[in-house]
Parts: sequence; structure tokens; C-alpha cells
Amino acid sequence: MKLGELASRLGAELRGNADVEITGVQGIEDAGPTEITFVANPRYAGLARTTRAAAVVVDPEFQEIEAATLRIKNPYYAFSRALGFFYQPPAYPPGIHPTAVIDPTAEIGEGAHIGVYAVVSAGVRLGPHATLLPHVVLYPGVQTGSHFFAHAHAVVRENCILGDHVMLENGAIVGADGFGFAKNEAGYWEKIPQSGPVRIGSRVDVQANACVDRATVGTTEIGDGTKIDNLVQVGHGSRVGRNTLLCAQTGLAGSSEIGSNVILAGQVGVAGHCSVGDGAILTAQSGISHDIPPGKTISGSPGFDNRLWLRAVAIFQRLPELVKRVSRLEERIVAQSASAAGHGEEK
Repeated sequence: MKLGELASRLGAELRGNADVEITGVQGIEDAGPTEITFVANPRYAGLARTTRAAAVVVDPEFQEIEAATLRIKNPYYAFSRALGFFYQPPAYPPGIHPTAVIDPTAEIGEGAHIGVYAVVSAGVRLGPHATLLPHVVLYPGVQTGSHFFAHAHAVVRENCILGDHVMLENGAIVGADGFGFAKNEAGYWEKIPQSGPVRIGSRVDVQANACVDRATVGTTEIGDGTKIDNLVQVGHGSRVGRNTLLCAQTGLAGSSEIGSNVILAGQVGVAGHCSVGDGAILTAQSGISHDIPPGKTISGSPGFDNRLWLRAVAIFQRLPELVKRVSRLEERIVAQSASAAGHGEEK
């Protein structure tokens, strides 16, 4: 593809030779003379001056550099679109593999691809253009919208409902039993039935080995456009709003309430029955056991305001020095007190 055509398709302003042939995309340090790259983070701006790339996707106000530039307001998103022009994932034509097990009561929408050893149980309603790769299992009563895509070994448990364009990566589990146990009179833990399904909206991605548990009663709900990263745990009865990011190893205890457009960075922990308001950000490894108002940025464990946390961390790094200074001051005060006492006795 010519660089000029790529700029046109992205809607970017091109500064450079429109006739350069582009064969692919690559990171800024590895890109070659027929590839494009991008700069969205200022920390990589210096590398743009030395990159071997044919062109760099940058912000409109970015400095002039030797390489050609494609200037657009959201360089990262433009780069992701460009990646889609050059890389296409494997295509799975409609058809049902002879080893797949499909209950006669299941309804299969048009254009479905059902792969090797996939299992579609009784009463399943699979929307049009679904793709089930090897060893996917849909329990009884599952319902999916159009263009459902489940990678190998994904599982959807009984009676869960999924919207349009939902993607489950390898090993994702939707609707496993929540962690519910009650002690009986003999002091043993007995399992509490987990009767409520999971409801997932449209355009939701659940990444590899993430778990969205079913509810004890009611439902566990995931809103439209939300993305759930690898190894995330969504506890039973939790509710997550629209366009929220749950990043790797985040854990939501049961009955958590997470708003829309929230970002929970890696390894965030939310205690049960806590709520996080719309637009809040919890930075990596934050842990909260209280409600978070909308729009707040929280850090630390226990979590508190990010700006105060940054100051606290700066002070924490100075603690050894501060301890020494306090010790010296204490010694000076003791010495001055002793000296003053000695002068008093002389009088």
C-alpha cells in the first residue's frame, strides 16, 4: 500500500513522500524502511528522530523529524487501525465439524463455524455468524447474540446471556459458581447454590483465563463495551458498567458495583459490596474496602487519593534519612537538657 493511500484511509495529514510503498507496521525501535510506526507516549518522542521507519504516526503538533509523518489526533488508535490493514486473523468458514456435539434442541444461527469437539448443549440459542473453536463448551440454556466468538477451551455455563460481538479468549470462563459457602451446625462449610446467571452486554471482550462468576441470586452483569483482561476475577453478583477496563489480575469480590468508563489497573482489589463511581481510576495494585466517588483517581492499599499517595510515597522513600535526622535532633535536645541541668546545679 502506498503511504498516500494509507494516510487517506486513516484520515491523517501526510508530510512526506506519498509514493513510498508500505508493507507493514512495527514498533518504533524495530521498524524498517517499508514499515510505519507511531508515537503516542512522549517518553518515546526522542526515538522518532532516529527510527528507520518509512513514516511515524504522531499528534498534529509533533515536532518535524526526518521521517515522514502521519499527523492525527489519536495516534495510538490510528496505528491500531493501520495494523488491521496489514494483519488479518485466521478466517473460519461456516460449517460444523463432525466431532462437534450439538444437542437437537439447540438453535444454531446462520453462518456459524463450530469446531473440533465443541459442545453445544440443550436449549442453547446461538446467534448468527458465531465461531466456536475447538473444545468450547456451552452449557444448557446459553443465549448469545450475533458474531459471538469463543476461542479454544472457553466455557459458558448454564443460562448465561451474551450480547452481540462478544469475544471469549482461550480458557475464559463465564458463569462458573461464585465462591459461596455457609457453615453448618457441625462447623463444616456447605456450598451455597449459585442460581443466578451472568449477563454480558455487546462488544465485550473477556481475555484468557479470566472468570466471571454467576450470582447466588439475581445476576452478575457486565455492561456494553467493557474489556476484561487476562486472569481477572469478577465475583458473584457484581455489576460492571459500560466501557470499563478491568486490567490483568484485578479481583472484584462478590457484589462489587463498578461504574461506567472506570479503569482498574493491574492487580487492583475491590472488597465485597463496595462501589466505584463512573470515570474513576484505580492505579496498579490499589486495594479498596470503601466506596469510591465518581471521577476519583485512587492509589495504594488501603487506597486513597492519588495526589496524596504520590506525596506519601516520596516521603516514604526519605524515611531512613528522616529517622537519622530525628535521632540527631533527639540527641541534641538531650545534650542541651543535660547541659542546662548542669548549669542549674552550679548556681
